[in-house]
Amino acid sequence: MTAAVEMRACVLREPGVVGTETVSLAPPKLGEVRVRMAAAGVCHSDLSLAEGKLGDGRWPAVLGHEGAGVVDAVGPGVSDELLGQRVVLAMIIPCGQCDYCRRGNRTLCEPAGWRSFYGVLSDDGTLTAHNGSSRLTGSDGAVLQHGISVACFAEYVVMPAAGVVPVPDSIPLWQASLIGCGVVTGFGAVSHAAQVQIGERVCVVGCGGVGLQAIAAAKLAGAGQIIAVDLQAEKLEQARLFGATHTVLSGGPDAAHEVRELADGGVDHAFEVVGLPVTMRLAWDVLRPGGAAVIVGLAARGAEVSVPAIEMLSEKRMIGSYYGSGDPGLSLRSLIALAAEGRLELAGVVSHRVGLDGIPEAFERLRRGEGNRTVVILDPELAQAQATPNQFKATPE
Repeated sequence: MTAAVEMRACVLREPGVVGTETVSLAPPKLGEVRVRMAAAGVCHSDLSLAEGKLGDGRWPAVLGHEGAGVVDAVGPGVSDELLGQRVVLAMIIPCGQCDYCRRGNRTLCEPAGWRSFYGVLSDDGTLTAHNGSSRLTGSDGAVLQHGISVACFAEYVVMPAAGVVPVPDSIPLWQASLIGCGVVTGFGAVSHAAQVQIGERVCVVGCGGVGLQAIAAAKLAGAGQIIAVDLQAEKLEQARLFGATHTVLSGGPDAAHEVRELADGGVDHAFEVVGLPVTMRLAWDVLRPGGAAVIVGLAARGAEVSVPAIEMLSEKRMIGSYYGSGDPGLSLRSLIALAAEGRLELAGVVSHRVGLDGIPEAFERLRRGEGNRTVVILDPELAQAQATPNQFKATPE
């Protein structure tokens, strides 16, 4: 019988108070698996949660929602064939039965959203009910939430078997970890939310880990022009490597005008990947009539953005995109296949690799807008973080 494990994890005790602790993880229940974590990406959503910007009461919690590892235990009702399987974690596991799922909006699954907000896992093995509990306990005996339903800034996670997606041996797990959020979010915004067509003009505002993937997705979709916008020149240089045809250094009043000039009047699609009202407005201002601004960045609760109402007559649109706006399982499998074929760049978005104790500094880099994705190496051997040097050519120590 599988026993509980004591492990190290990054715990949010209250907004702004984050650190490594020893916690206890209960064994998997009906329909669940336990995954020994190899690596996890540090996403801006983790920072927003850690700062209390995503709602009250979402702590204490183990943070982290973008990761990969190896299944090392299964609960009742789960086949032993999963044992030893290398997997990527999905932070949304649609129920398939709620109104949103039946309409095809599977990333908006209502029971999945409820579990994510309250940081719990289902108690009865189903994905449809509004009930659940945590498998995590702190050293003080207090129950800890599963941050954004995953809690993968830890040596192990327990989650529904439906939320793990197999990864072939050809993809190092430190790279595969990024597929579970940053990659699926960026690619899905382009392919599902905007449905970019061959020859269309695209602008990406914000060239961090997700923004770079949106640029790569636009290139793969055949966009005729891809304009990258960022405050930092070094990020714009990286954007060109991912497929940007033009770059604009933002921060002044003329950035929108410069984009419109480059795009001969405006772009068909603008992707905002920052999460600030000012950048959302910039994404709106670069559009041509009939264009759409796709908001990918996660804004703090209470933040608002305004646009000139008269411009609605030009049929410009502002829409949101959450976790790629597609079917999470299908999207993850497709992206894993692309990576296995060498058509999806993963290592190039990573600027730092750290251990669990490096997460607070990774948050500081996010606050300062420095670097791109940080990957937390939880198990160097599983993560293949002792790989040959050429695998780290875009990844400084």
